[in-house]
Amino acid sequence: MIGSPSDKAKGGHAAGPLSGLRVFDMTRVLAGPTCTQILGDLGAEVIKVERPGRGDDSRGMGPPYLADAKGEDSQESAYFLSVNRNKRSVTLNLTTKQGQELARRMIGKCDVVVENFRTGALAQYGLAYDQIKEELPALIYCSITGFGQTGPYAERGGYDYLVQGMGGIMSVTGQPDGPPEKVGVGVSDIITGMYAVIAIQAALRHRENTGEGQHIDMALLDSQVAWLSYVGENYLVSGEVPQKLGSHHPNIVPYQVFRASDGLLVLAVGNDAQFERFCTFAGCPDLAADERYTTNGARVKNRGSLTPILADIMAGKPISHWVEGLVNVNVPCSPINTIDQVFADPQVVARDMKIAMPHPHISGETMDLIASPLRLSRSPVSYRQAPPQLGQHTAEVLEELLGMSEQEIAALHKKGVI
Repeated sequence: MIGSPSDKAKGGHAAGPLSGLRVFDMTRVLAGPTCTQILGDLGAEVIKVERPGRGDDSRGMGPPYLADAKGEDSQESAYFLSVNRNKRSVTLNLTTKQGQELARRMIGKCDVVVENFRTGALAQYGLAYDQIKEELPALIYCSITGFGQTGPYAERGGYDYLVQGMGGIMSVTGQPDGPPEKVGVGVSDIITGMYAVIAIQAALRHRENTGEGQHIDMALLDSQVAWLSYVGENYLVSGEVPQKLGSHHPNIVPYQVFRASDGLLVLAVGNDAQFERFCTFAGCPDLAADERYTTNGARVKNRGSLTPILADIMAGKPISHWVEGLVNVNVPCSPINTIDQVFADPQVVARDMKIAMPHPHISGETMDLIASPLRLSRSPVSYRQAPPQLGQHTAEVLEELLGMSEQEIAALHKKGVI
């Protein structure tokens, strides 16, 4: 292990499956912070390194912003708040020699580095993996970039929107007669962050067995291509380029949005038995007996004739009729909730998917955040620290990790190093 047990016991961290793990987080915006927040939720100590005076770019990605103690907009956007709990913020100017030296010393006290600088950019600061791996052979160093460390696009900057376009997901999202559409959240970033957590945990297991650290090379484009899943495999198997189908599923029918008499809902018939039960409930048992629609494969081939028939049937009753009735006969059906309806949904409420965390610098005593979906029966996630203010923990961390005095910290601040 890189940091000593006594080092890693500091910081007020509750027990968790990753308790004792220290992460040096040089990431910003979404992909990297998603990764490090998950690690933090699982008990890791995460030290978030930010630029003095400006911090993570996402702090300014608003409105909306969290209201401060005076009821005015703070530096903390909802965007920033969504992926930065369970972290301590340290400001560090990596363009200075002293800042680079401090970073190296702090990394030496950590188990994992996560960074999302453009490929090759950290070399100018002496902080690239190849520049520190000999000194710290057990270090796990995870780089998250748009296109990875190799290939013709390696040095390009990568953004979620670009990667949604380049990675194919936009080409199959939207109505058949409309333009390609992006997914409503930054899925390429979020998926890459989640894959990065898996890779880091695998590297930790490898280190446990061998003592070896390693470099993890994560790319948004790679992750987006992997996330094409069965749609991408459909192309590889058939040679046919998938097209936009609106809300329809390419391989399952009926599995789409329908209009009821008072609004839209989702019908998700996953197998032939469910289709038969749907037809019985809907009063059209003849459809289930029709050889064109008896099996899912037949329904996919005859989607064009079946869908209008079902659309007419669904339009004759309200959403409540379909949702309540079909759920009772074990046929998946649901309303299409708006975000406010999501957080009011009784299942979401029962699962505690909205949490309140104390925050000493805002108007009111607590702030609301979206909970982690990870439910571990013996080693649950914990919510220890609200998303930090810029540089909130700089002095605290420098004293704990490097044993620096108040005078030394004040001198660094005066020089603009922190």
